[in-house]
Amino acid sequence: MAETENMTITSFDEMDLSKEILRAVKDMGFTEPSTVQARTIPLMMSGADINAIAPTGTGKTCAFGIPMLEYVQLKDSRVQEVVLAPTRELALQIGDELTRLAKYITGCRIAVLYGGQPITKQLNQLKRKPQIIIATPGRLLDHMQRGNIYLDAVHTMVLDEADEMLNMGFVKDVTRIIEATPVDRQLVLFSATTNQDVLTIAWKYQHEPVEITVEATKKDRPQIAQYVIATEQNQKIDHLLYLLDADVYQRIMIFCNTKFMTDRLTSRLKKEGYQAECIHGDIRQSQRNETMSGFRKGKFPILIATDVAARGIDVDDVEAVINFDLPPENEYYLHRIGRTGRAHKHGVSFSLVTFQESVRMDEILRYMIAKPLPLHFEDGVLRNQDGTAFFEHI
Repeated sequence: MAETENMTITSFDEMDLSKEILRAVKDMGFTEPSTVQARTIPLMMSGADINAIAPTGTGKTCAFGIPMLEYVQLKDSRVQEVVLAPTRELALQIGDELTRLAKYITGCRIAVLYGGQPITKQLNQLKRKPQIIIATPGRLLDHMQRGNIYLDAVHTMVLDEADEMLNMGFVKDVTRIIEATPVDRQLVLFSATTNQDVLTIAWKYQHEPVEITVEATKKDRPQIAQYVIATEQNQKIDHLLYLLDADVYQRIMIFCNTKFMTDRLTSRLKKEGYQAECIHGDIRQSQRNETMSGFRKGKFPILIATDVAARGIDVDDVEAVINFDLPPENEYYLHRIGRTGRAHKHGVSFSLVTFQESVRMDEILRYMIAKPLPLHFEDGVLRNQDGTAFFEHI
């Protein structure tokens, strides 16, 4: 069913939250709830099943994390709350944010489980009897089959980025996990888009779900200024160094399409004296975790990545994203630039575009605003129909 109540909540104080949560939210720098938080938190705390469609960067983790922490029973050592995430990176990010929210809740234990990490290390987490589990589907199912985890006491299950998770082929795993929980548990789905698999899961396992659609309003929409830099393939590194030498941005993510280019660019920047590290699919998960942790903590200013990092990585203070290569899929562009402009901060993205890539850039821009754009290249510059340089702000 559709959401019927008109939410006018403008403050976390209006949500009847515990002093521990309010204190943690204040520490995290949140002054007022985002739209998805204002609409989701009261409904989740009322016990409703929810099917929420919301764009990236709008505060979804707090939207489901706060209610889960509010009604966890601290004296009960069984698993009560479960979050499923499609990627290891997203699972770790959710775990970090829930840990920050639970900072002042004594006795709350959270475990993050994902493939690529030794089972023994995860068993040590499970020995602490966590009430909240964040996991990728395959690894959670593995622990269930080994008898390490039982979900018979689960109160709430959240599928984050449900559309992506089901698109990745986890339908059977997710179904088996849901069916291991009580029939009357709360099931909450968060997606950026909807698809048939999401609708099927909702129809089979939710009870009169409330449907929430949150548009990227001016308040919630990431404030990202997007710039196209016309270049040639053999001049891309020179243009990149020009941007970096300007010393305007202190926290930067650079995206490449291949592992080879990611490694090559990282080596080049290090030779030029920049502190830069990279992540891609051939790097061990433990090393990727260490690199991401270092970037979050500000140990180095530049992270170079393939699209393995485009989803599920949330670093609030990334100031700029640079597309060294244009992504092969339109949607990847949106995920890449969405790493900046988060938490109501302004961000900027730069795309290094050769003349040969201009058609690809045009396709991306059409996708971004969902209508034809009267754009053309003139004198090496992407221009509007009236001849002015194109700067699209979203």
